[in-house]
Parts: sequence; structure tokens; C-alpha cells
Amino acid sequence: MEINLIYYTPLGVADRAIGKCWDKQKKEVDKERMYRVGNKFKHSSTLEHINYTFDIDGISRACLQELARHRHTSLSVKSTRYTLKELKEAKYLTDFYVETGNDAVDDFVYNAIENVQEALQRGISNDIVKYCIPEAYKTSLVWTINMRSLQNFLKLRTSKAALWEIQELAREIFNKLPEAHKFMLEEFVR
Repeated sequence: MEINLIYYTPLGVADRAIGKCWDKQKKEVDKERMYRVGNKFKHSSTLEHINYTFDIDGISRACLQELARHRHTSLSVKSTRYTLKELKEAKYLTDFYVETGNDAVDDFVYNAIENVQEALQRGISNDIVKYCIPEAYKTSLVWTINMRSLQNFLKLRTSKAALWEIQELAREIFNKLPEAHKFMLEEFVR
């Protein structure tokens, strides 16, 4: 899994929104006010003005499904048709799936990927072969989320009850955030 933060909104945008609500604009970002209003007093709609865009590579389709459950995000996912074209001629099938660490499951997944490759080589169309793809099949995407939704995402997805892979993704997303933004999000990381 590889995650890169490719865009983020400056904190001043949310701070300006907070100031606009009470007609109290400030020249400099007031982090204490942002925390108090956005986190303590739960006027978190002002945090929706801060957006983060990540380039995410190498997560499983199972993890993608978990990510898609967060509704206030935008996802642009690499086409399965293109990855299947790559798989058709691939020599190293392990490049196409996320290993779970469970030898038996990883063997089953490898066999499933072999079957998908064989189906492609037999000339079965990509749109039909898609139905054979295991949940461990790798994908990549660009993902955008606002700060308010990111707080919720981190709270839910760093929990021990979450899928191990999305826990790892959530922690890595937090690690990639600008240091100046983390004070608004760190309490949501478990």
C-alpha cells in the first residue's frame, strides 16, 4: 500500500468560515478557536471547508468497499478493465493481490488470480471475468475527503473492530497529513 497526499486546503479557509459565523475575522489562523469551535463545541460544519486529496495505490477491493461506505468522499478508481489487461500477460501474479498473512487464504487467492488469468487468456471478456475477481485483488484510486468526514473516518477505521487493512490505511492517511493539521484530528485516532 502506498499513500500520498496530493492536495490539501489551508487551515485559514476553515478559520475564516468560523470567523464569518460570528463576524470575528482574524488576520492569522487561530488554532485554539478552530479546535474549540470545531471539536469541543461540535460546530464541525465549518471543518467541511478543509479538503484532503490522496493518491492511494495497492489496496484490496475489500478495503475499497470499506472506503466507499464513507459517503462524504469522492473516489476515482482505476478501471478494472485496465488491470485485467495487465493481468492477462503478467508473469508475477502476486503483484495483483494483497496478501493477508494467512498462508491458506493467500494460496486460495493466488489460485483465484490464476483462474482469472486463464479466463482472460481463453478470450472471455473482461466484463464477464470481473465476476471471478477475489476481494484481495489490488486497486488504486484518488480519494478526497473533508476534515469533518476525516474525523469520523479516523474514529471508525482506526478501531480494532475495523478490517486490518483499512486500519493500516487510516493510520497511514493520518501520518501523511500536514503536521499543522493534525491537532484537529489526532484525538480521533485510536
